[in-house]
Amino acid sequence: MTLPPDLALQASAFFIVFARVGAVLMLLPVFGDEAIPGRIRLLIAFGLSSAMYGLVGAPARAVVESGAALPAILVAELMTGLAMGMIVKILFFAVSMAGSIISTQIGLTSAVIFDPAQSGSAPMLSKFVAMAAALVCMGMQVHHLWLGAIVHSYQSFPVGGMPPAHDFAMLAVEAITRSMMLGVSLAAPLLIYGIVFNVALGVSARVAPAIQVFFIAQPLNLLLGLSLTAATLGTMLTFFAGAMGDAMQGGW
Repeated sequence: MTLPPDLALQASAFFIVFARVGAVLMLLPVFGDEAIPGRIRLLIAFGLSSAMYGLVGAPARAVVESGAALPAILVAELMTGLAMGMIVKILFFAVSMAGSIISTQIGLTSAVIFDPAQSGSAPMLSKFVAMAAALVCMGMQVHHLWLGAIVHSYQSFPVGGMPPAHDFAMLAVEAITRSMMLGVSLAAPLLIYGIVFNVALGVSARVAPAIQVFFIAQPLNLLLGLSLTAATLGTMLTFFAGAMGDAMQGGW
C-alpha cells in the first residue's frame, strides 16, 4: 500500500525529529533512567517528539523535500542527540560523585547497591543523593531547560548535518572538568569534617593509647557524618540544581 505523498513526507519528517529527541532522552537524567522500563521510555520519547514536532518539524520537512537520503539523516540526528545527551549526563554525574565522596568520609563505602546509571555498584548514599537531586531538578524546573535545549539545538545543529566532532569533544572535556569541580564543591563540608575528625582521632589515639579508639570513633563518625549530611543536603542539592540551570543556559 502506497502512502499519500503528504503523509509520507510528514511521517519521514517525524521520524527525523524522533531520532534526535529519542537519542537525547535516552541519556537524560530521570527521562532515561535505567529503572524506567524501555517501553515507557519509548512512549515518553514518542510523546515528546509529537509535542515538539510543531516547533521543529519544518527543518525536517525541508530536508525530506530536498531529496536527501533518509538513512543518512537519521544517523546524523542520532549522533547529534547522543552527543547532547552525553554532555548533560556528564554534568549530572557531579552529584553522584559528591555522594561517593560523602560516603567515603563518613564510613559508608561498604554499603553499596547496584546502580544501572553507573553500570556497576555504587554507595547507597550516592544513589540516594542522585535520586534526591533528580527530584530537586524537576521541582526547580531544570528539566524544562533540558527540553528547551533540544528545541534550540535545531538552530545550532541543522538537520542532516553531522555534529562538529571537535566542538563536542572540547565541550565534553570542559563538562568533565566542571563536573569534577562541582562534585568536590558539593562535598566540601564533609571533606572538611573528615579532615577535622581524623585529626582529632589521631590526637586522641596519641593522648590515650590504651583506649580502643576505633570502637568509639566509628559509631561517632557515622552519627556526626549523617547529621552533617542531613543538615547540608538541602543546600547542596539546591546549589547543584542552580549550577545545572546555569550550565544549560550557557552561563557556567
